[in-house]
Amino acid sequence: MPIPPRPVLRAAIRWLDRLPRSSPARSRALFTNHRDFSDLTPTQYEAAYAWLGDVGLLSDLHTPVPAAERVFTATITHGGSHWLKDAGDLVRSPDELPDDAVRAAEAAGLTTEAAFAHVITAWGKVDAAERVRVGMAGEAAVLTLLHDGVDAVVDHVAAVADGYGYDIAVHGSGCTLHLEIKSTLRRSRLTIHLSRNEYETMRRDPVWRLVAVRLNPDDSIAAIATVNREWMVAEAPADRGLSGRWESCRFDVPLSALSPGVLELGPVLRPNTPMLAGRVPWPGAAASRPNPIE
Repeated sequence: MPIPPRPVLRAAIRWLDRLPRSSPARSRALFTNHRDFSDLTPTQYEAAYAWLGDVGLLSDLHTPVPAAERVFTATITHGGSHWLKDAGDLVRSPDELPDDAVRAAEAAGLTTEAAFAHVITAWGKVDAAERVRVGMAGEAAVLTLLHDGVDAVVDHVAAVADGYGYDIAVHGSGCTLHLEIKSTLRRSRLTIHLSRNEYETMRRDPVWRLVAVRLNPDDSIAAIATVNREWMVAEAPADRGLSGRWESCRFDVPLSALSPGVLELGPVLRPNTPMLAGRVPWPGAAASRPNPIE
């Protein structure tokens, strides 16, 4: 959905200001006939009303959030702003706001500082929802890959409880692994969020492995790799006092910390399992890179 022109956004704010205390018909008559609102055309008011319906802002007219802020947030979340999903990296200050966000802020009468705060809030919601969706898709894809590719019992423990500190247990002859799955759609870099429970499980569980999964747009697996646990230990933050404790951290994983496949599944791998056997390289990584996790 394209971002509406500035006059339509201004009209949308006026609709939201009026509708909690007046019917659509009375508000429309006011906008059409009163000279205080004649700077915008009836067509622009109608376009604004239709847009408000399309983005869902007509469903809750009594929220305490100011109309201008609601319109701005709806503009960046429904306006096809492809940068929003990466705003945590791309927009690190008000000076880095994209042009469409700046224009929407100006139309809504917001400062760049206020617009930046709303962008980060909106990105947080989008990022969290997308991470959940991609994470579930990655787990499902790996489960299918394991069921088809190993002679072992594959147990999706994360479907039972989230306190194990890993997602999938594999038990077979000569092979026991506890796999924590982290998935991404990005091809340019790998960013992983690890909870404190997952990290502590890694520290005490010798068969815990972090498996990175790169998904295609259709949620099929494009590449799979094991992340070096020693690298994670070296890069993890440290608690600096008795009163503070980190509960989640972010890792930007370099190619040097990745080994294609899950080579420790070797004893239970079936023939023709190139993805798990490490014969399909992580995009940009050498397929022959030795497994750094022993």
